[in-house]
Amino acid sequence: VHINEHLFKYFPTLQNDTFLRAARGEETEHVPVWCMRQAGRYLPEFRESRAGKDFFDTCRSPESCCELTLQPLRRFPFDAAIIFSDILVVPQAMGMDVLMVAGKGPTFPDPLKEPEDLQRLRTAVDVEKELGYVFKAITLTRHKIEGKVPLIGFTGAPWTLMAYMIEGGGSNTYSKAKRWLYRHPEASHMLLRMLTDVIVEYLLGQVAAGAQALQVFDSHAGILGPVQFKDFSLPYLRDIARRVKDKLKETGQDVPMIVFAKDAHYALEDLSQSHYEVVGLDWTIDPRSARERTGGKVSLQGNMDPCALYSPKDRISEIVQKMVEGFGTRGYIANLGHGLYPDMDPENVGAFVEAVHQHSKLMIKQI
Repeated sequence: VHINEHLFKYFPTLQNDTFLRAARGEETEHVPVWCMRQAGRYLPEFRESRAGKDFFDTCRSPESCCELTLQPLRRFPFDAAIIFSDILVVPQAMGMDVLMVAGKGPTFPDPLKEPEDLQRLRTAVDVEKELGYVFKAITLTRHKIEGKVPLIGFTGAPWTLMAYMIEGGGSNTYSKAKRWLYRHPEASHMLLRMLTDVIVEYLLGQVAAGAQALQVFDSHAGILGPVQFKDFSLPYLRDIARRVKDKLKETGQDVPMIVFAKDAHYALEDLSQSHYEVVGLDWTIDPRSARERTGGKVSLQGNMDPCALYSPKDRISEIVQKMVEGFGTRGYIANLGHGLYPDMDPENVGAFVEAVHQHSKLMIKQI
């Protein structure tokens, strides 16, 4: 993937780099804040833009992705935007069909059942050809965002994508995917390696297109125990960060990377030593203990319970204050411990953002 030098010369200058500085552990005037799924169904304008359109058709339209990415920024003073897309575009690029079924979520009509099914996958994926629409969306959005805030690119992690590809959709137990880990460990590693190769190219393509930070979502990490996580998830997460960083170093680029392994609190120490600048946390982890266990090696992101946004506004403010006090203001990015839910009140999202800025500014002044 070629870094397009010309592109960068013409991007608008970044006006608010608080998020990038916090990711690197540098001083900031306030704690930066963004929300996972901030471009989402909790916004009436999002529902309106998406009405009657196929989900993946929307993902393949750079104009639609750009519009959906910008919507939350028009309403709230977020410190970062995340490109609107989906983690399942990677399995699609490898030749699998994925449909978004109303009321059911993502569905693979023909999931992988046995190791021989791996032969159905494209071995050499032309990432530019298959996922170029995401790169176009990123470049367009970088221009339209006018330098207000940094733009985050993202991918699903290999284990999380593997779980979907075998399970055929969401699941409570992911027993079909875990069965592979126990019964077909070699084939599992083979699939995870294939995914890793595509993901590395995909992330590099996002940076070349203009992404200023990258997040890797291991949303299904928590269904693995510590032993399986160390075997089937962690080595690939590390490999992704290392390979992306080595490649970017060649062009003198430095893009902060965030790893978010949901419910994998047993792996905090390992994650803090896996070449990512930032470790994202879900709400099951105590902020002070997370700081202690990561030993100041990384910045932390998270971790308010999304359901706390159902509280009255003054209560949201109290919860945020406690959270920011727990993490401390340095090397910290405020976020929810998971994505926003569709039935959340936009007003309360605004209250969350405001509380983070307000409380953190006061705390930083007092230091």
